[in-house]
Amino acid sequence: MILTREESIFLLVLVLNLVIALAYFIYGTIIAAPVKTRKRKGETEVLRDNRRTYLIRFLVMVLCPVVGILFFLVSQFLYLTIFRFGVNLDDVTFKKDRVETQVKANEEVERNVIPVEEAIAVNDKKSLRTAMMSIIRGEMDGSMSSIALALDAEDSETAHYAASVLSDKLNEFRMNVRKMYAKIQEESSDQTECEEELIGYMNHLLKEKIFTELEQNGFVRMMEEAAEILYNKNASKLTAEHYEGVCLRLMETEDFEKAEKWCNRMVEHIPEELCTYTCRLKLYFTLRDRTAFFKTLDSLKKSDVVIDSETLEMIRIFS
Repeated sequence: MILTREESIFLLVLVLNLVIALAYFIYGTIIAAPVKTRKRKGETEVLRDNRRTYLIRFLVMVLCPVVGILFFLVSQFLYLTIFRFGVNLDDVTFKKDRVETQVKANEEVERNVIPVEEAIAVNDKKSLRTAMMSIIRGEMDGSMSSIALALDAEDSETAHYAASVLSDKLNEFRMNVRKMYAKIQEESSDQTECEEELIGYMNHLLKEKIFTELEQNGFVRMMEEAAEILYNKNASKLTAEHYEGVCLRLMETEDFEKAEKWCNRMVEHIPEELCTYTCRLKLYFTLRDRTAFFKTLDSLKKSDVVIDSETLEMIRIFS
């Protein structure tokens, strides 16, 4: 059988490709791999450039004539010219206190847990009990309002769980507040630790609004009094979180006069904080003071303060 010129060239390419691939495989398995294995004597296993690697490359070259060889040649060229240089890690430090452990979610459990509000709405006893137990077993901070909702559940066992947990938590809060407030009265004029701790501690639970209206108002007055003492002692110790907590809690109790006083103090002491603008916007919106509201909104848009998504949405609405 006489082959055409094209068929002869094609056959020649295949033969040359096979010869090159075979030569590469023999070189790698007999010479290169043993040498690299001896250099890495201390390693239990050589993960790169071992005999298995050369076998895989040989099969790729045979199954992909010309293209396979070109691929490995280009890869080797890029490695030698670009990726061969090591990374300088002299300025990089690794500390344990920077590491955050990512705990894998328990999907099997969480897949079957629905929010307390939904479970109450549909009167699903099993889901409600599961949600309550998940809250109780985990971190309850920030979940007290959900527990309070469960007090009205038709399921008596769930209501009992909620009442027990809520009662313990609120009694603990009342006792701690009394202790810290008593320590404030005993402090000297240059001590501010108790005031700082009390304001943050009270705000953390008061913002969930789980107390009766009378008790909530009483605690907010106590919180504002602690903030006033701290302001008179050393105003620089008041953080943006302290100011914002006091302002928002006062607005919730409709004590707008004191809320405005603290808003003005925020303008004086922390003018470049986002809460300085948002607290005033909420106050003026509640008081229906259009002039002051839009004046504050314009000031916020002209400032360099970083705006969160909620505030940005409000600006879009009123612009």
